[in-house]
Amino acid sequence: MADNTPDISEMTFEAALGALEDVVRRLESGEVPLDESISLYERGEALRQHCQARLDAAQARIEKIVAGADGKPSGTAPFDAAT
Repeated sequence: MADNTPDISEMTFEAALGALEDVVRRLESGEVPLDESISLYERGEALRQHCQARLDAAQARIEKIVAGADGKPSGTAPFDAAT
């Protein structure tokens, strides 16, 4: 892989998902040499893990919405993200 690839931990969800889609396209093309395919697969797995962590954090934040007595959202509770 090139040394100028962006640091995954700095990527937004959308950027990481786009990069993951690019990795999948390149791997599915069948035109990538074996060694590069392995590197692409490793990067793809790291991108997938990053996207999953971002989705999990978003879900946890959504679940922290506090419901009032009538069942309607009445505010939010603080969320302490570990990611």
